[in-house]
Amino acid sequence: MPGEKKRAFAVAAHPDDIEFVMAGTLILLGRAGYELHYMNIANGCCGSTQYSAAHTAQLRQKEAIAAADSIGAEFHSSLVNDLEIFYNHETLTQLAAVMRVVKPEILLVHSPIDYMEDHMNACRLAVSAAFTRGMPNYPTEPWRDPVDLPVTIYHAQPHGNRDPLGEVIRPSMFVDVTGVLEQKTAMLACHKSQKQWLDESQGLDSYLEAMKSLSREVGRMSGRFEYAEGWRRHLHLGFCAPDADPLAEALGEHVLVTPSR
Repeated sequence: MPGEKKRAFAVAAHPDDIEFVMAGTLILLGRAGYELHYMNIANGCCGSTQYSAAHTAQLRQKEAIAAADSIGAEFHSSLVNDLEIFYNHETLTQLAAVMRVVKPEILLVHSPIDYMEDHMNACRLAVSAAFTRGMPNYPTEPWRDPVDLPVTIYHAQPHGNRDPLGEVIRPSMFVDVTGVLEQKTAMLACHKSQKQWLDESQGLDSYLEAMKSLSREVGRMSGRFEYAEGWRRHLHLGFCAPDADPLAEALGEHVLVTPSR
């Protein structure tokens, strides 16, 4: 609608995934005037060795809400438990309903290839939910009217900047997050429950330092920025114009686009 604020929607698998690979870009989009939306498809219930699943999910939702609130983003509730992000009709209809409500111009999602199934299925669901946004014959749950608006999809770096076989994934777009690294770190620090869990389950000495290290690695890939987040733009077919690149347009000097392979 004329005069309506542009919207950016970050959709990830679990609480703290956005903070690791998307938050800096989201912060910069907020500063560029975008309305921000934040969603984790799974509730994080398996992310603890101390608490029950129900208590962990409740705790992690509070942490995620605090992180979203810290940058003025609207929080959207999770749909399923951890390791229950399956590419199925039930979950897709629910996510498609949220997608029609948010009506994003920019959609930030996981890499299509990542180290775990939840991330990859979250990516597939978000892309399909966006694809169905304008289909009046596709039933969402709850029902939401279709939206005939373009959306450009950007895939974040896989966790660790590598695919499941250890091959380095190089983005085609770099966003300089050096100037917002402190705010990005503060968002991740909202997820206090994850320090012990990540130390025990994945050998991360410190989840905050791990995030900085990964952002620094992407910065080195760019050859220009100290800290960066990497993105690959999804094929335009069914989503937007062939030359649509609202992320680069919105962030200007913060973006470095590398030549297509």
